Amino acid sequence: MPELPEVEALVADLGRRLDGRAISRVDLVAFSALKTFEPPITAIAGAFVEGVQRHGKFLDIEVGGLHLVMHLARAGWLRWRDTQPEAPPRPGKGPLALRVVLDDGSGFDVTEAGTKKSLAVYLVRDVTEVPGIARLGPDPLAEAFTVDVLAEILRAAGRAQVKGVLRDQSVVAGIGNAYSDEILHVARMSPFKPASGITSAALSDLYVAIRTTLADAVARSDGVAASELKREKKTSLRVHGRSG
Repeated sequence: MPELPEVEALVADLGRRLDGRAISRVDLVAFSALKTFEPPITAIAGAFVEGVQRHGKFLDIEVGGLHLVMHLARAGWLRWRDTQPEAPPRPGKGPLALRVVLDDGSGFDVTEAGTKKSLAVYLVRDVTEVPGIARLGPDPLAEAFTVDVLAEILRAAGRAQVKGVLRDQSVVAGIGNAYSDEILHVARMSPFKPASGITSAALSDLYVAIRTTLADAVARSDGVAASELKREKKTSLRVHGRSG
């Protein structure tokens, strides 16, 4: 599943590619992926892209005063094409869920592998209309995310295990299974440790681990093409998915 660093890299990559471009066509292939119906997905055709942002694990493309928001879930991904096919794709059972074509013929495909479909696409006037965004906790790379904020999060979590706390998107936005493992490894903390049992010294170590682990991952992914991001993540992880 793409987590904060990968979505941040996608934001940077798309920001460069979409700058100054207009949406020519939007092809919805997997109708179940679209979670909103008003405005219609075709409303952004002809509109110019105004920016690309991240909210936790959500990717937000602002276009024509609207927000095309995507959550890639476990098996979703975004694939850039320098030249998109002229003919719209036919709905089917393949991985393609959404195709966006720009005014210069380039664009991107949103895909989802496997049979379990969890990819979510929204077109909204305000990002808070997306339930998952409205519920997000603080962003761990934001300036407002201080050690005192983390202390309050852990206090409120009581005896909940610290890994579960870090992964709860309503508590901290953007951290998933992989980076919670990496963070706790750097902090030398058991994933099963109760949040309320973390000492002041351990709190400081955990805070530094959160900030440095995520910031380092973002820095490593900067400038990496979308097609290479999965490989970059897998090779850079120290403990997640590794035995021993």
